[in-house]
Amino acid sequence: MKLPDYIDVAIIGAGVQSLTLTTYLLQKSAKHYRKFLVFDPSQTWMSQWQQQFAAQQIPSLRSPAVHHPDPNPHQLRSFAEHRRNELFSPYDRPGTKLFNDFCDEVIRRWKLTDKVYPAKVIEILPVTSAWGPRFQLLLDTGETILSRRVVLATGSGKIQCPDWVEEINSYYPSDRLCHSQEVNLNKLNLTGERILIVGGGLTSGHLAKGAIKLGATVMLMTRKQLQEKIFDADPGWLGPKYLKNFQTEIDWFVRYQQIQQARNGGSMTPEMMLQLRKAVSEGTIIINECCQVRNAQWQNNLWQVCCDDGSKHQFNRLWLATGTKFNLKEHPLLREVLNTYPTEIVNGLPVLDKYLRLPQSNFFIMGGLAALQIGPVARNIAGGKMACQRIVPAIVKPSLGVN
Repeated sequence: MKLPDYIDVAIIGAGVQSLTLTTYLLQKSAKHYRKFLVFDPSQTWMSQWQQQFAAQQIPSLRSPAVHHPDPNPHQLRSFAEHRRNELFSPYDRPGTKLFNDFCDEVIRRWKLTDKVYPAKVIEILPVTSAWGPRFQLLLDTGETILSRRVVLATGSGKIQCPDWVEEINSYYPSDRLCHSQEVNLNKLNLTGERILIVGGGLTSGHLAKGAIKLGATVMLMTRKQLQEKIFDADPGWLGPKYLKNFQTEIDWFVRYQQIQQARNGGSMTPEMMLQLRKAVSEGTIIINECCQVRNAQWQNNLWQVCCDDGSKHQFNRLWLATGTKFNLKEHPLLREVLNTYPTEIVNGLPVLDKYLRLPQSNFFIMGGLAALQIGPVARNIAGGKMACQRIVPAIVKPSLGVN
C-alpha cells in the first residue's frame, strides 16, 4: 500500500474501538471510505486483542452480544444463528472464537482489510498549512503523512505495578515477575510450581485457572474482598439511569470519583467465582483476601514474600494482575499536541469537548482516556460505541468542525 501525502482522518490503533469507529463512520458517510487510514504496526485489525485473549486462554467475553463493532446491535446474534452454543448466559455473551470470527466478517463486509497501514506512529506534530491547522504524523518507517483530523484509539493504558515491585533490589530472571499482559499461558509448563497472582479482577481469575490447568498451585492475593459482578461496571452506566446525573455534573473531580467508585478496582463474574471456589475445595488455589505484599526478594531460585499480615511465603513466580492506569500527560505521542492545544487534565484524564476533542482542535480521543465524558465504561466495547456517537457527527458534519 502506498502512503498518500494527505488524508482527512488518521486513526491510531487497530483495536476493537477503532474498528467500531470505522463502521460507524462509513454507515453515516460512505464517501469517507477514501478519506481515512488506520495506523497499527501489526497491519491487521485487533491483533493485540486476539493475542491477549489467546495468551490468557479467555473462553468468552464479559460483555453481552449486543456490544460489538458493527452499528447494527443485532448483527452478532444473526451471525451466531447456527452457533447458538457459543453464546453464553447471561445476556448471550459471545465465545472468543465466535467474536473473532464475527469481527473478521465485519472487516470483510465493510471492506476494511486494506485500511490498516503497517506502521507505528512515533510523533504527532500540529502544523499550520495553507488550509488551516493540520497534524503531521511521523511513522517508524521514516515516512510522514498530513492529516486534517486524528483519532487516538490505542487503548492508552499504562501498566500499573504495586510500589513494592520498585523496591526489589535482588536480581531475578525477567520471566519470574510479570504483569498479566506479559503472561502467555500457551508457552508455559508450570508443573509443581507455586504462583502468586496479585489482583482481584477477572484477569487474575483467568490466569489462576490457566496456571492450575498447567499443573501449578496458586495463591490469589487481593487487597480487599473479592467482588462478584456480572459486568465490570453496573449496566446503569450504559444509559440514562446513571449517565444523566454524570453528564450534568460540572465538577470534573467529582466525575472522576464517580468513575473510580463505579469500576471499584476490578471484580469477578459469578461463573468465575464458582470455578475458583471449586479450585479452593480441591486444594489447587488459596484465596488470600484483604492482604498485600509488603516486600519480595529473589533468593535461592525462589521469591521470598512477606505480607502485611506478617505471613511469609515462597513462590516460583509472581504475576501482577494489577491493571493499567491512564495519564494523558505521560502519553508519548501527545507532547507537542498538548503544547499547541492546552487541555485541563484531572488525575490523568483530559477534559474533552462534547465531541471528544481536545479543546479548539480536530484531535479526538476514545477509550479509557475519554472517561470524563463517556463514564466508567469508556474503555469497554460499549464505551467505544458511545464514543462513536459523539465523534462521527463532528467528522461528517462540516458545521461541527474546527477550522
